[in-house]
Amino acid sequence: MVSAVPILIGTNFSEWKEKVEFTLGVLDLDLALRQDEPDPVTDESTEEEYQLHKAWERANRLSIMFLRMTIASNIKSSLPTADKAKAYLAAIEERFKTADKSLAGKLMADLTTMKHDGTSVDDSFLVQFILNSLPPQYGPFQINYNAIDEKWTSNELTSKLVQEESRLGREGIRVAIMSKELVLKLGIGIKWAIKEHHPE
Repeated sequence: MVSAVPILIGTNFSEWKEKVEFTLGVLDLDLALRQDEPDPVTDESTEEEYQLHKAWERANRLSIMFLRMTIASNIKSSLPTADKAKAYLAAIEERFKTADKSLAGKLMADLTTMKHDGTSVDDSFLVQFILNSLPPQYGPFQINYNAIDEKWTSNELTSKLVQEESRLGREGIRVAIMSKELVLKLGIGIKWAIKEHHPE
């Protein structure tokens, strides 16, 4: 179970956090992540309050150890220390909340600097890419496309988008202008990035 949790190296924060929370939950050690520290035990505390405090302290101590155990050494040394697991996890999250954005940027950079291998860009890929790029107001339009058996070419999509934009405009729905030039630019831009920008 514990071996299924990847070591946090910075670029895998989302996966790491999800698996850490799941593992601590399965091991019944996530109490300190779910609840703040209970009030200190006093002479007037009930047995239930005493047991809750004891369970919370154990979960907190083991959670911190588990978190530290699953973080790469070079990262661990740069993190602030904390005596509460919830605060420690929050500090780690604050540190790496942009890591996923950085990864997306890296993947996009990899895509645009890849050498062309001779594979052509299929028209159906372009159509799907453009459909996925549409704003939420085009939701019914996308559903309609997915519901029909017919597949559109990029030219047919351009024509239908112009019609849909006109329909939305008549209904008073504000939309980004999806002109023929924009659709063509999107399609040509993708083809250019994949085919022309990186010749063999």
